[in-house]
Amino acid sequence: MAENYDVIIIGSGPGGYVAAVRAGQLGLKTAIVEREHLGGICLNWGCIPTKALLRSAEILDHSNHLKDYGLVLEGKVSADVKAVVARSRGVSARLNQGVGFLMKKNKIDVIWGEAKITKASTGAQPGEIVVGKSAKPVVEPQHPVPKNVKGEGTYTAKHIIVATGARPRALPGIEPDGKLIWTYFEALKPDFLPKSLLVMGSGAIGIEFASFYRSMGVDVTVVEVMPTIMPVEDAEISGIARKQLEKRGLKIFTKAKVTKVDKAANSITAHVETEDGKVQQIVADRMISAVGVQGNIENLGLEALGVKTDRGCVVIDGYGKTNVPSIYAIGDVAGPPMLAHKAEHEGVVCIEKIAGLPNVHPTDKSKVPGCTYCQPQVASVGLTEAKAKELGRDIRVGRFSFVANGKAIALGEDQGLCKVIFDKKTGELLGAHMVGAEVTELIQGFVVAMNLETTEEELMHTIFPHPTVSETMKEAVLDAYGRVLNA
Repeated sequence: MAENYDVIIIGSGPGGYVAAVRAGQLGLKTAIVEREHLGGICLNWGCIPTKALLRSAEILDHSNHLKDYGLVLEGKVSADVKAVVARSRGVSARLNQGVGFLMKKNKIDVIWGEAKITKASTGAQPGEIVVGKSAKPVVEPQHPVPKNVKGEGTYTAKHIIVATGARPRALPGIEPDGKLIWTYFEALKPDFLPKSLLVMGSGAIGIEFASFYRSMGVDVTVVEVMPTIMPVEDAEISGIARKQLEKRGLKIFTKAKVTKVDKAANSITAHVETEDGKVQQIVADRMISAVGVQGNIENLGLEALGVKTDRGCVVIDGYGKTNVPSIYAIGDVAGPPMLAHKAEHEGVVCIEKIAGLPNVHPTDKSKVPGCTYCQPQVASVGLTEAKAKELGRDIRVGRFSFVANGKAIALGEDQGLCKVIFDKKTGELLGAHMVGAEVTELIQGFVVAMNLETTEEELMHTIFPHPTVSETMKEAVLDAYGRVLNA
């Protein structure tokens, strides 16, 4: 007889493992199925290890500008790329083990292998999954298969949550090959530093890697098909980020696309078509394909069960429910924004709804912040100025430059901007957008404000500590209402 659970979660990324932890806290008998590594892409190949790389890059940048801070170091600091990568992988491994600890602590069974849903729950009959052998071998000794896991077999549960994440999207004819054309997998673990690199796509992944490799001394070119880099961001913020990135030596083409890639023994030649229809050839040692990701919806049995999908992602409501009762989806596989913190929140909401907790609020995607950890950092939440106008909102816009902020000047990082957008009639904070030092740590202040439905009056009467970069947030609010103090 198959072992039965209240909840089985397929995938142990941020959405999956957080959902499992919350289910365990609520007393639900829970199992999680994983085929490759606890923590998913984010912890092992995305959010965490990239930030470790970027931290090394940031320190290297600062060390090469010590004279700006009145410091003297004989000789130039250089990067040992193997050591940088080893540190990044070590950070990832530590957190991978931490997820294993959380599973044990919360009495969650880990089932190792690839899952396929064969039945949905119907009344008194539980849903069913069949777990087969994983086709994804463990490739790193620091990320081993956890001990005491369950294996192949049939398992049943009243509720089944799909949290299988996403993978890099490939353009036809320009598919990554792991050698000359990289995805983020290869970009995270380079065997050597190429002298030149072309990055196709300027979303968060593309820009973060472009920033990292430029700090490492690589000649970097970015090609973006949209009019601005980081296209989801406010155009003004994106423009400031672009200027700073170009000042650091990045070459950026917008309104341009890679139409073809010719491969040589140890280099590529990209044919780049610009807005005027002209094509130029760019030669680089390596190329990163960063044109987005697509949900892992294949081979799960979803189609046979009639689960509705759209453009490669599972369709859900605000609680993670699909159109098939007892089948749920959370995280990247359930569509944009494809961000770890959105997945975690969806996981908690989904479990609390399953458990029947009162007053469970659906996930509000309009209040999901986005962060890009390049230099300078970019962070935002809510509507851009253009989107607010498109929606017909009557708005007030406030801005405050880091060049007038004492802490930013003291840090030597005075190039940045805080921008806020309010509804003119109600004072509702519609959006906040920032570029500059540590803005990925600051944006949560605006997220909390929006979640509490805070108005401009309450923000203006909030005391911000001095001297901090966070003061730019208050000054931007004051500017929107003609009351800015320090500009």
